[in-house]
Amino acid sequence: MSYPRRYAYFISPHGYGHAARASAVMAAILELNPESEFDIYTRVPRWFFEDSVGGHFSYFPLLTDIGLAQETPLKPNLRQTFDRLNRFLPFRQPKVEKLADRLVKRRCACVLCDIAPMGIPVARQAGVPSVLIENFTWDWIYEACLGDESGLAKFIPYLKGIFDMADFHIQTEPVCLPGPANLRASPVGRKPRKSPLETRQSLGIPESGKVVLITMGGLPVQYSFLSDLAVFDEISFIFPGVSEKVCFQGNLRLLPRRSGFYHPDLIQASDVVIGKVGYSTLAEVYWSGVPFGYIARPAFRESETLIAFAETHLNGFPIEEKEFLNGAWVSFLQELLALPRREPRDPEGAREIAHYLTHLPNMPAY
Repeated sequence: MSYPRRYAYFISPHGYGHAARASAVMAAILELNPESEFDIYTRVPRWFFEDSVGGHFSYFPLLTDIGLAQETPLKPNLRQTFDRLNRFLPFRQPKVEKLADRLVKRRCACVLCDIAPMGIPVARQAGVPSVLIENFTWDWIYEACLGDESGLAKFIPYLKGIFDMADFHIQTEPVCLPGPANLRASPVGRKPRKSPLETRQSLGIPESGKVVLITMGGLPVQYSFLSDLAVFDEISFIFPGVSEKVCFQGNLRLLPRRSGFYHPDLIQASDVVIGKVGYSTLAEVYWSGVPFGYIARPAFRESETLIAFAETHLNGFPIEEKEFLNGAWVSFLQELLALPRREPRDPEGAREIAHYLTHLPNMPAY
C-alpha cells in the first residue's frame, strides 16, 4: 500500500517570518502534489497555518527553537535569549528519540527545518532525510551579539554542528551568508488570494483611494501617532495586530492579529507598505511590487543584507527608527505614494523549493 508523502516541518517561532516562508513552501508543494501532508512542529499559533496553508496538516505545539528574545519588534533582549538557550540546549536524547518515534509511526518521509535546529537530529534518529531551509542560521546571528552578551558563545559551535548535519541545504534569497547549498532559491513569500478591489471593498476603502499598510511583522506595537493620521482623509491606513477586534475609525483600519484579512492580500491592496525589514515582509512586498518604506533593525545582523536587497530590488527608501516611532515619517509619505510598483522578474522561490522537494531521492518506502 502506498501513502501520500508526509513531511514533518519544524519551524522557528521567532516572529511569524519563518512560519510565513514555510507556509509558502507548503502551499507550493500542495499545488504540485495535492495529496501531500504535513506535520507541523512549532509554537507559532495553529491559526496562522490554517489561514496560510489550509488543510492537509496536523499541528504539534512544540518549542523547536529559541531564536532571539525581543523586547520590541526592533530591539532584542540578549540576556533573556541566553537564559532561554541555556534551558533549551543541548537537546535531550529522550526527547529526540520520542519525536523520532512519532515520525516513524506517522510515516513521515522527510523533515523540513526553517532554521529550527531540533528537526535535524530528530530526522537522523528517525532515519529520514533532513532539509535545512534558511537565509541565515542562528550561530551566525549569535556571533554578532557576543560584544553585548558573551555567554552566547557556548551555543555557537553546538548549533553550527547541528545545522551542518542537515542532509540537504536550501538557501533563500536574500541570503545573509552564501555557502554550499543544494538549491539557491528566489525570495519565498506567500501569494495573495483576492484581488486588490475585493480586499478594499471588504475594508470599506474606495477603489481609487490611497492605502498605506503599516506592519511590524506580527508583534504587538503601540503606535503614538495614530491621531496624527486623521488629517490625511484621502488615505486609508491599515494596522494589523493592534486591536482586539476589527475596528474602523475614520481613515484607520485597526485589525487584530487574526483578523480574517490575509496579510498578502493586504499588501497587494496597498499603495505603500511601511514596516520593519523582516524576511517575510520583504519577500511578500517584493512579489507584490508595492513601494516599501523600510525600517532598519541595526541590532539584528541580517538587517544589512535585507536592506541591500530592498535598495536593489524594490522601490522605496529607508525610514529611521526614531522617525517612525515619533511619526515624523508622515512628512515624506507623499513621496512614497508617488513611487510606482516594480514588477519582480525572478521565478517563484516557493515553487522552486517545492519542485526540488517533491523530487528528493532517498525517501523511505513505507
